[in-house]
Amino acid sequence: MNRFSEFNHMEMMRRGRIEVVCGSMFSGKTEELIRRLKRAKFAHQKVEIFKPALDTRYSDVEVVSHDSNHITSTPIESSASMLLLADDVDVVGIDEAQFFDADLVNVCEELARRGTRVIIAGLDMDFKCQPFGPMPALMAIADEVTKVHAICVRCGNLAYVSHRLVEGDKQVLLGEKAEYEPLCRECYLKALKERAEKEQK
Repeated sequence: MNRFSEFNHMEMMRRGRIEVVCGSMFSGKTEELIRRLKRAKFAHQKVEIFKPALDTRYSDVEVVSHDSNHITSTPIESSASMLLLADDVDVVGIDEAQFFDADLVNVCEELARRGTRVIIAGLDMDFKCQPFGPMPALMAIADEVTKVHAICVRCGNLAYVSHRLVEGDKQVLLGEKAEYEPLCRECYLKALKERAEKEQK
């Protein structure tokens, strides 16, 4: 195989794709992201991982799951930075994608066009059950969408939403088990009713 043929063969092998892992908090999204990225590293693929700079809950520079699995990442302010920092890599991982700007959709499309496998993890809905940030558009353009589920802490069924336990109407409020709980649809509606009744007293 001559050098030109070898280059074309490598380009054919590097087919870009977009994978989205979504769900509520405590559903294992980051765990699944880390698992896929570690497999890619084991296969000697060049991997770059990004997370929003505002997410410093567990670490400033690592993506960390609730189960304390972790992988080194690059915190960034803007999704456009990925195009510069992920030049000539095989796999790009993106955690907490809901916190990024709307241009993340175009960035992921461009990376996939370059032949990069893009793996995205993020909340599909906010605490009000509203679509969160660029996630709906990312799910629409993805080659593959995996929805993972937490367990409802009140009844044990599959969780549907991250219910906020503290006061505040801001969409973005970083938190853990003290601030959020995973609930199924029925328990979430009951929780809303309980809060409304409490506020009326």
